[in-house]
Amino acid sequence: MNEIQLLNRAKWLAIFTIMYNIIEGLISIFYGITDETLALFGFGVDSFVEVISGIGILHMVIRMQKSEVEVHDKFEKTALSITGYAFYMLALGLIVGVAVNIYFNVKPETTLVGIIVSVISILTMYVLMKAKMNVGTALNSDAIIADANCTKTCFYLSFILLVSSLLYTIWGIQYFDLLGSLGIAYFAYSEGKESLDKVKSGNISCACSSHCETSDK
Repeated sequence: MNEIQLLNRAKWLAIFTIMYNIIEGLISIFYGITDETLALFGFGVDSFVEVISGIGILHMVIRMQKSEVEVHDKFEKTALSITGYAFYMLALGLIVGVAVNIYFNVKPETTLVGIIVSVISILTMYVLMKAKMNVGTALNSDAIIADANCTKTCFYLSFILLVSSLLYTIWGIQYFDLLGSLGIAYFAYSEGKESLDKVKSGNISCACSSHCETSDK
């Protein structure tokens, strides 16, 4: 496969990632609110923040198709800044949500949708992660490889949602859903910090947490 074909595949992988996250986000937020499960709601909001990051990656790949990218333009930096602050807001919102749910003793009606969404997400993110890594390696592109590692972070988040949803379904204890929410909040904070740090340093390759850089080491 030549470079043109590889870049075209990278573009369609980015487009699929964006579309998938939009659908996943809509379903997760709707059922997160309907079933009063904070973990699923937070997972859905995270999906929409990932859409912003995905748009930045898509923009970068399109630029790579036209010419070699030596510097990152204003659009990519702005998208990454918005992503970073959005992740911070998500983390804060989930922490506040946990406190409110404990105070008012709010319990999910069911976490069945969380189980279904997380299983589908785990399978999808695994395939996307492998595909992006193969393309990034073939192109020797740090940006695309870093994006693959971002997808790996989403893979981990799906496991957090799955575990918390399963535990709540089995035992019906409120704190399992809340612990899942705090786990998502932790990753959201890490992703936000990494995004803003990259904007400050000018080294924009991935809008994800530090796990992107360490997961393969």
